[in-house]
Amino acid sequence: MNKFESRRSQPALNTEEGWLVQVYGSNRRLLCVLDPSHGWIFLLGCGFGLLLSVIWINIARYSSPSEPTPAAEPPAFQVD
Repeated sequence: MNKFESRRSQPALNTEEGWLVQVYGSNRRLLCVLDPSHGWIFLLGCGFGLLLSVIWINIARYSSPSEPTPAAEPPAFQVD
């Protein structure tokens, strides 16, 4: 038996496992963990905020401007 035949090949990269980010402080304590769900929720929030701002700008552009109604009578008490 040859040495090279008994050697295991490198494991294949499994892309279905996802990812995980762990953030540590300077004293090697775990500060927070970011899962894939955190990333998806962040992207959904950004998309929803962008959609809401576009809708808000379009509504503001096509709505009639609200102008104050002119006063028919002068104020009752005027100070010079």
